[in-house]
Amino acid sequence: MLNTYFRVIVGTFIILSVVLTVYVNTNWLWFTVFIGANLIQSAFTKWCLLETILLKLGAKK
Repeated sequence: MLNTYFRVIVGTFIILSVVLTVYVNTNWLWFTVFIGANLIQSAFTKWCLLETILLKLGAKK
């Protein structure tokens, strides 16, 4: 279940950042870069802040 929540939230953030880039300001691309960097970092360290937050909110692994 945690994996599903994670994918929905990250996917929503990416779509949101692209929409904001198109309609508001191109600097919103930095939000997409941050999301990508966090995903790469979590692949190497096996730790992700979003996963920690979801677990504290009661999501099941």
